[in-house]
Amino acid sequence: MSEECESKTKKQGWELITDAFVKRGVEFLFTVPGESISPVQRACEGTSIRIISTRHEQSATFMAETYGRMTRKPGIVVVTYAPGFTNTLSGIQNANLSNSPLILIAGAQGRKAPDRLGLQDMKQEPIIQSMVKKSLVCTQAERIPEYIDMAFRYAGNGRPGPVFLELPIDVLTAAVDPTAVKSLATTVQSRPVDQNDVRKMMEIIRNSKKPMIVTGSGVYYADAGPALISFVEKTGIPVFTSKFSRGLIPDTHPLCFGSSVAITPGCAVWATVLSDCVILLGTRLCLYHANGDLYNPAARIIQVDIEPEEIGRNRSSDLAVFADIKGLLDQCNAFIDAEDIGNSLQEAFKPWIDELRKEHRERKELQKFTTESKSIPIHPARLAKEIDNFMDRADDVVVTDGGDLPSWVLTTRTCRGTWNEMASGLFGCLGVGLPYANAAKLVRPQSRVLLCSGDGSMGFNFMELETSIRKKIPIVVVIGNNNLWGMTSNSMRGRFGHLVPDTVELDFVPYHKMMEALGGEGMLVEKPEDIRPALEKAFASGKTTVINVMMDPAVIGPASEAMASLKDAEV
Repeated sequence: MSEECESKTKKQGWELITDAFVKRGVEFLFTVPGESISPVQRACEGTSIRIISTRHEQSATFMAETYGRMTRKPGIVVVTYAPGFTNTLSGIQNANLSNSPLILIAGAQGRKAPDRLGLQDMKQEPIIQSMVKKSLVCTQAERIPEYIDMAFRYAGNGRPGPVFLELPIDVLTAAVDPTAVKSLATTVQSRPVDQNDVRKMMEIIRNSKKPMIVTGSGVYYADAGPALISFVEKTGIPVFTSKFSRGLIPDTHPLCFGSSVAITPGCAVWATVLSDCVILLGTRLCLYHANGDLYNPAARIIQVDIEPEEIGRNRSSDLAVFADIKGLLDQCNAFIDAEDIGNSLQEAFKPWIDELRKEHRERKELQKFTTESKSIPIHPARLAKEIDNFMDRADDVVVTDGGDLPSWVLTTRTCRGTWNEMASGLFGCLGVGLPYANAAKLVRPQSRVLLCSGDGSMGFNFMELETSIRKKIPIVVVIGNNNLWGMTSNSMRGRFGHLVPDTVELDFVPYHKMMEALGGEGMLVEKPEDIRPALEKAFASGKTTVINVMMDPAVIGPASEAMASLKDAEV
């Protein structure tokens, strides 16, 4: 074969990406333009893959994380090397602590460039290794499909999380003989359920009087919602939800008592302190549960997780079950039916349910004082309740961003379906709001998507409003504007008795006018009775809209109070 004919049969490395992505069903590529990764973007040209170019790599990462959360498939973020790479790190650690499946593909200098003090020279892998499930560097062009397959397997299997894949520019542009390329696409099945675990779990439950179920993201990733509802109804055990499992069993279900987070108004704390059997399904004993310290010391703990290392963190487990949660619940439901013990369990736990309902109702009544506040400036609890009342569909998505304001929204939110609420998670990262909301609207184009953000956090990625307009992603943004960095100002007041000058104060920003300048709609709301009409008008417009709500800066939120209590306990 002539040299000319041979060159025509060869491909460049980046051309191998197309089939690898299509085979894995990639829908979106979240990215910022950059020379070193333009070949990856070129690989998506002419395919069904939609390129979403954001205004900052951090935003692209948050969008990929949201896609991973909502679809249970890894979101893909592609960035150029060095500054583009470092701009993703907050988003990567956010995905890491939230167990969100994500693949970060970063370009890199070619083999001749390192250590010559060229432009943007750096070693990327050592920096990111502690933040990801797996760090990969591909140095052979013909192995690009193999590495993409590995990245998908690591990101999506077991406990999901972020994966890093570095593709140097000389690998992307190298000539490849197609006959030397392996095309892989592996699906991994979870381990089978141990029947001994089923029997032991049901035995502990039958010997309890006040059991409770606490669900986390693992239930969501296992797609165990229907199995959970069946198990709860067969046993009559009360359930409290957290993290990504919120809405899998609706808060309106008679056996669901809403969020398990201690600061939520209701009976969560009451149940936590009194329960004699705590069933942890796919949730970590972390900050949201006071690291397990609130649980009754005498309670028996059943912990089920797909990740063995999470079992026993912060509190010993009486029964540790390493299993797929859906598989386990399916087997438990079959056991209940076979043994015909459902009615006896429901009857045994009825007094406990009645006790919880009374406590839940009374504590919810106490919250009405703030959620019905008519004060001006507007009380944040009133804003949160107006949003909850309006966003009442099972497919509505409410995203939160900031410090104190999200705690008002999340403790007021009624979840009727999955992703009725979405927040940063344990990393507590600001600036997630606009990328999350934009990505949520991409995943669910028929759903109403609302972002409720503090005025401080809105400054992080404000220009993603331009992304929303440019990409025709209509969302509604409600900004709780109190001209302060809220949580830090509350901390300063408690610790020092005053605000340290020139630190937490913010000037009034006319965000609604800035939105109009970008080509969207903007409104200013200063009275509580004007909140709902503004929401109605915003969604009716079909345009990206900012509602700038003036809030009371003197109000201390649930998150600030909880953090102060934790710090006092540590002293």
